[in-house]
Amino acid sequence: MSADRTTPAAPSVIGLRPVLITGGAGFIGSNLADRLATDGEHVLILDALARPGVERNLDWLKQRHGDRISFARQDIRDASAVADAARDAGSVFHLAAQVAVTTSLVDPLDDFSVNIAGTLNLLEAVRRRPTPVPVVFASTNKVYGDLADVPLDCERGAWLPADPALAVRGIAEDRPLDFHTPYGCSKGAADQYVLDYARSFGIPTAVLRMSCIYGPRQMGTEDQGWVAHFLIRALEGRPISIYGDGRQVRDVLYVGDCVEAYRRARERIGTIAGRAFNLGGGPDNAVSLVALIAEIERLIGRKVETRVSGWRQGDQKYFVADTSAIRAALGLGTPVGWRDGLRRLADWLRTEGVASGADAGRRLKVGG
Repeated sequence: MSADRTTPAAPSVIGLRPVLITGGAGFIGSNLADRLATDGEHVLILDALARPGVERNLDWLKQRHGDRISFARQDIRDASAVADAARDAGSVFHLAAQVAVTTSLVDPLDDFSVNIAGTLNLLEAVRRRPTPVPVVFASTNKVYGDLADVPLDCERGAWLPADPALAVRGIAEDRPLDFHTPYGCSKGAADQYVLDYARSFGIPTAVLRMSCIYGPRQMGTEDQGWVAHFLIRALEGRPISIYGDGRQVRDVLYVGDCVEAYRRARERIGTIAGRAFNLGGGPDNAVSLVALIAEIERLIGRKVETRVSGWRQGDQKYFVADTSAIRAALGLGTPVGWRDGLRRLADWLRTEGVASGADAGRRLKVGG
């Protein structure tokens, strides 16, 4: 993730007060950049292009929007580059991160430097400006730990809370924070720094603690982006690895609904500054791994091979977000249903060149 200091920070957007999106070439970032540029805004993407395939997302954005998209190939850990990028920004969406629990367990120092030090670089860059601008930060449901203290029952092949009220509403923001794994610690610490910079320095910040986001332009892997990963493997005719028993439950949110939440968080930053919200599909879009695989089999018209391994460290048997607070605060509508969203993602993957058959992987053209 070394910085390319030969790339100027934002030569084509000087004086335009662009929207700065760190990690803007990634899955959520590119979808957000596309929406903002479609709305007529100028977007500056700061991204190290460390994740394989994200260059395709950047090329796609430039082809669609031309000079409304500017790009600085820089590392969020480079304080000078971050300050350059933030200097003229009218608002900031901070999505750049080390995103995998497994990677954090292999290299905790790298995870720390990206997720904590990189976030502090950005917050300090905004704090030093004469007038602070909105900062919306992408956090994670992993700040709540593994939820091992929540009693669960296995009903209809899925782990669900024994408390019926909790099963209906999901996990709310008043749940105590409990950081597990280096990734949980680094994202959780960054989450708290972002909130404290609103408290201590008056910067209008907001934190969105995301569940599982999925949709077009996602390059899912075993470590991150499991919905897209499952679908890509199935379309390629390759087996899917399941860690645990497959009955773990997540709420999933289509990326278009996620982007709308980020837009509205910035729009209403005056009323939500200093707050953290859970962002996910909620109980109506809760699904177990095995149920999602069954729906994939229905979509592609054949069985999918699965391989089962042991549980991974820090994994949650159940996480479904209580989204009532963010929906009330931002006036969000009903999200796309998970079956409909999965079909949309499958259609996009096929359009991008993922076909049935074991050799399809050589034609894969998805972006990250």
